[in-house]
Parts: sequence; structure tokens; C-alpha cells
Amino acid sequence: MTPSGTHAGPHAGNGDDLGVDDALALVRDPVADRTDRADRTDRADRTDRAGRAGRAPARPDGHPGPMRGHGHEGATSWPRAREIAARAGRAGERRPGVSVALGDALGLVLGAPLDALGDLPSFDTSAMDGWAVAGPGPWRLRDGGVLAGHAPPEPLTDGEAVRIATGARVPAGVTAVLRSEHGGTGPQERLHATRELSHGQDIRPRGQECRRGDRLLPAGTLITPAVLGLAAAAGYDTLAVVPRPRAEVLVLGDELLTEGLPHDGLIRDALGPMLAPWLRALGAEVVAVRRLGDDAKALRKAITTSRAELIVTTGGTAAGPVDHVHPTLDRIGAELLVDGVAVRPGHPMLLARTKADQHLVGLPGNPLAAVSGLMTLAEPLLRALAAHPELEPYRTPLREAVQGHPDDTRLVPVVLRGERAAPLRYSGPAMLRGIAAADALAVVPPGGAPQGASMELLDLPWATAGIGVCFT
Repeated sequence: MTPSGTHAGPHAGNGDDLGVDDALALVRDPVADRTDRADRTDRADRTDRAGRAGRAPARPDGHPGPMRGHGHEGATSWPRAREIAARAGRAGERRPGVSVALGDALGLVLGAPLDALGDLPSFDTSAMDGWAVAGPGPWRLRDGGVLAGHAPPEPLTDGEAVRIATGARVPAGVTAVLRSEHGGTGPQERLHATRELSHGQDIRPRGQECRRGDRLLPAGTLITPAVLGLAAAAGYDTLAVVPRPRAEVLVLGDELLTEGLPHDGLIRDALGPMLAPWLRALGAEVVAVRRLGDDAKALRKAITTSRAELIVTTGGTAAGPVDHVHPTLDRIGAELLVDGVAVRPGHPMLLARTKADQHLVGLPGNPLAAVSGLMTLAEPLLRALAAHPELEPYRTPLREAVQGHPDDTRLVPVVLRGERAAPLRYSGPAMLRGIAAADALAVVPPGGAPQGASMELLDLPWATAGIGVCFT
């Protein structure tokens, strides 16, 4: 894992106020820099594959030893890895629904259909402020008025009118509502219409939107603010929902600090603070973030005693002397579903089924490589577990060319400006500076992409839904 404390903001402490475009310019990917960056990225990816620095066993020729399961021949393609993760989330028994208060349902999925509990509206109501009128005009005005939320008003007879407020119950005998701006009093204090008035005008009849028992929304509908509004209008206090998948994060590595500057070979843990809110933004309930160090026994105990549907580990997915994830999965009889993905960064990620209702996503230790693993494996798995509908992929042209890997997909942080995606600098496996400024990840095919090429984009969860909740 690479230190996060070493990438302080650009020009930190110089007193200048940078605008958004100025700040983004510091992480934009200039043309002259592309080839050098690609070389550095490729070298960093090779280090990433070999495990955390200084830990990979060496071959007699001095090069890093081969990693179990992560040779290029055995790597799963990026699209296939995402399909496997999504299918894994759908493969188990359907998770039982729960009932939650409306205020706790945002971002979840309906576990049962939303049916109308009664007619909506439940009585004839006025759609406008004005006068409730009976029969043809002119009308004689009745004293008082009809307000929303008050007791049922007295009926009107032909030739009568009474003041009425929007949302108020329409008295019996009323034939229309005359808007305030379309009427006025004339001789003998009679009400006259200044525009033609049709029968039933500006009256919302009972059951106009739905009748009792009507299907309002099917099970599987994502609960948005509008869905909450509809449910409240229809009389619901609670909703049957698919619960959030529970996730637990296991941070591995003896070299990690939880505070202060890196020192004496120790580095700051960038993933512990990042993964929990990221998983929440992907729709998970994070039940714990545990720091285990490089302790094989502690890792085995943490995995076998976890009650989460998803366990996420950081680092330890290579084959170095303290990379314990693969041996531990072997010992507990886990089924490896994905063991290495043909994607840069993040090649040595993995997905395993540890129990019938539990999966483990092993993320590489480098921060951006870990983000790649989250978006490749954890995101589709969590989406399926939460029964969220799949989003239609979308594509955006590149503002400039992007260097590709010869064989693998690349996930490149981009910022969206107008109708184009601009690639950002600092996109090596160990770097977070680019992704911190990004709106999305561009899915760059092997060989790269020229300027103007249309790229599939993966939205970062907060780019479309806001911090703390995700509607994807």
C-alpha cells in the first residue's frame, strides 16, 4: 500500500485561491506527458502485481517471482469479471425483506409492490384558489369560505358560489372552480366569470391518480425522493425493502499508520478511511473496519466469524511472504470466482465465495488499484445483493487521446466538461490525486484510444447521487 499522506494539495500553503478549472489543470493529462506516464504506470503495475514493495519473492535472476493465479494467461477479462461479480450477487437465496420507516428507505429497493391503500385524492379537491360555483353564472356569494383540512363544507345550490382554497374539499353540488384571476364581483355583489368556464374545471376528482388496490410501483423499484413522496401521499408510514448488504473491511499490513506523517518505513493507511464511505455510497451497510496487520491467524478468524455478506480485504492478494489472502482462502475451502483481472491498475484483485451467503473481494494494496477493484468487483456484487436495477452503460468522447495497455483494459480517472471526458494525471496504481478530482473512470480498451473516441464511463457514486447515498 502506498502512502496517502505524501500527496498534499497543489501549491499547499501558497495563499492562492484556485478556481475549479485551475485546480483541475494541475491534474490534467498534457499530451507531452502521456508516453512518460504510460511507462511509469506500466512499471507501477508490475510492482503492484508483485505485491507490496519489498515483499515479493525473488527468482534466481533477481526478478520478482511469479504470482499465484495472476499470470496474464489466467487473468479474467474486465467485462467478464464484472459479469461474474453480478451473477455471484444474484446466485444465493433471495435475502429476506425488512420493513423500514419512510425516512430510512432512501436509496433502497422496494421488496414488495407499492399498492394504493385508498383513492388518491381521497375526495374531490380544488386545484386552485378561487370560488367553488354551482350551475351557470353569475353567482350569488355565500359568506365565509372553504379551507383545506377543515370539516366538510355545506352543499351549494345552483347559482351559489363560495370562496375556496387550493386542496380544500369541494362542496357537494359544485360544478367547477373559478380561478381568482378569472372572476370578479359586479352589480349587486354578484360573481361574474371573465373567461369561459367548463364543467369540472380545476376540480381534482376523487381517485384521479389512483383507486384503492391499484399497483403504483412494482417490487424492485429504486426508492428515490419522488417514491417517498408518492408513498407518503398514498398513506404509507413504512415500506417493505431489500435491506442494505452488510460489508466488513479488513485492513491488512504491519506498515500502516492511522495518524500523523509517514516515518521510519511506516506509511499512512489511505484505504481504511476511504473504503467505508465508498462502500456506503455503493449501497452497503458497513458493520466494521478492522485493522489486522499481517497476521494469518487473525485474518482467518476474521473471515470465518464475519456475519457480513461482503468482506473486503486490502492488500495481501499477491504471493509474498506476508500475503495471506490466498492461503487463508485455501484453508477455509473458499471458492475462487475471479483470481486476477486483465485491468490496470488493480490486476491482482480477486473474488471468492467464502460461504453460501458470503463473498470476499480482495483488493490490491495500492490505493488507485483498490479503487479499480471496488468498481470492478464490489460495485456489481453489491448492486445485485441490494437488487438495484442495472444502469444502462453510457459513453462520452475523449477530449484527448489516452495511452492504453497492450493487453489489458485501463480504468482512467476523467473529469467531465461539456460533452467530453478529459483524462487526469496522477493515475498510477499508488496515486489518489487524480481520482480525488475525477467525476468518473473511463474504460479504455487494450491499445488505448484516440482523441474523440467514445469511451464507456463508470460514474463515481457521489458524482450522481451525493455523498452518503447512492441511487445506482
